Amino acid sequence: MIPPQMQAGLSGELAELADLLEEYRSLAEENQALAEETLRRILAKGKETEIFSEISIGSEEAERDPEKFLSALHDYLEEVAGTYVNRGLHVLGRVPEGEDLEETVRAILEHSGMSREEVRGRLSGIPQEMAHLVNGLSGGFVPPGPSGAPTRGAVEVLPTGRNFFSVDPLRIPTRTAWERGVRQAEALLERHRRDHGRVPRTLAMVLWGSPTMRTRGEDFACALWLLGVRPRWKNDGRISGVEVVPLSELGRPRVDVCLTVSGFFRDAFRNLMELFDRAVAEVAAMPEPPEMNPLVEALKRDLEELCSQGLSPERARRLALFRVFSEPPGAYGTGVETVLDAGAWKSRRDLAEVFLSTMGHAYGEGAYGAEAREALRGVLSRTEVTYKNEDTREIDILSCDCFNAYHGGLNATVEALSGRKPVSYSASTADPERPVVRTTEEEMRFLFRIKVLNPRWIEGLKQHGFKGAGDLSRVVDLIFQWDATSDVVSDRMYEELARTYALDPGMQRFFRKHNPAALLNIAERLLEAANRGLWQNPDPEVLNRLKDLVLEMERELE
Repeated sequence: MIPPQMQAGLSGELAELADLLEEYRSLAEENQALAEETLRRILAKGKETEIFSEISIGSEEAERDPEKFLSALHDYLEEVAGTYVNRGLHVLGRVPEGEDLEETVRAILEHSGMSREEVRGRLSGIPQEMAHLVNGLSGGFVPPGPSGAPTRGAVEVLPTGRNFFSVDPLRIPTRTAWERGVRQAEALLERHRRDHGRVPRTLAMVLWGSPTMRTRGEDFACALWLLGVRPRWKNDGRISGVEVVPLSELGRPRVDVCLTVSGFFRDAFRNLMELFDRAVAEVAAMPEPPEMNPLVEALKRDLEELCSQGLSPERARRLALFRVFSEPPGAYGTGVETVLDAGAWKSRRDLAEVFLSTMGHAYGEGAYGAEAREALRGVLSRTEVTYKNEDTREIDILSCDCFNAYHGGLNATVEALSGRKPVSYSASTADPERPVVRTTEEEMRFLFRIKVLNPRWIEGLKQHGFKGAGDLSRVVDLIFQWDATSDVVSDRMYEELARTYALDPGMQRFFRKHNPAALLNIAERLLEAANRGLWQNPDPEVLNRLKDLVLEMERELE
């Protein structure tokens, strides 16, 4: 079962902004002079809290068009307050109780179409998790059950504790997944148009196996539509191939899409890698102008370069059209997370070389793990945008180090190869009908609001003692890792982390009681961020307190 769910709500400075916003709305109808004074306070608070970076409206624009700013601020506060997040951890075989149960039921009801009583009835079967685990370990039969995300409408996975089965890879994407994937792609393109005035020409996308199973292929469908192709389905729902969508119907230039896929995706969906490889070849062969089909231009340039190196036209074409990359067969993980944990790096170029070495293996028709590091290097050197979607708020980019290892590693590699930071987007299709596309920096700031600095979220983990303390410490590691690859953490965010997690007396008592090594790790990681220049201008008083804390904890742990 997933952890108990709760709405993030508003706390601290966001709660203050919400109060000021309500005050302004009331005064606007009664006393214009006081309303203007309240507006000035809201703008000042916005600058202090860096809220402008979260709603994509600059302070100058907010002053020019305050109503637009206030409307965007209201919508953002509503989104933060209403977003469901995990409350602590799931304990195997234990049904949530009290308010935890009620909020979890509400979270599942949002997309389930079931009654409250039906959901509660399914949750009441959670205790079978323990019984089925023991029976399975004893060699007994564990009943089968489907897989999916219960907060995204997959209530059939409840009650949990069954031997879950997955999907038929030959039926991915399903027709429903295709419609949702197109919607996701259009939301991504619209966000890029809004930010940069056009659709991207080149994009590298992270694809994982588990979300592909949960959604029946929505992210893969998104990649196909960006490229400008659609699946062809047989009568039984299986995929027979792809069809190139005419530019007249597409209504925009195609996007040259590169897929960097996880080891699990590689193992489970060889057919999808081959299908995408085929789609790339068909699009590259279209008689279309390069301004509408960047693959045509890329193929021509790469063929000339590779043939000049003495390769045969056939071999050169094969290398030039590789757009699906992963670890070599049998390997899992990019290795970037290991290097970051060990501190065995000096610059992003070091991280990029690790990423290229691991992920420089191509997949497609007639290729399964072909050594193609230089091909990947060429593709990423001209990549404008990196992208990964999360299909459920049950997990996010701070759930484990693999998110940064793939997406953050991709960001660092593009920057190292091209000399410029890519536009990095992190999307959420927790509501598949309304995709939300943020920059990865905006997503990090959003997670700071709904999780990292949320007292209720912190208290939820503290209920679990040693394990909760370790998870809180790991969150600090992951934030540091994202900043190391992608520049997504401001100095103010580091200071809030330090004051909330390391220097707060109540948190120190908690860590000292349950897991003092976790507190030492937090302080050391924050100091590493300062030493490496990620935390660029730390408050000297905060920095000295962190150094003192490290010395104290080292003495206590000796």
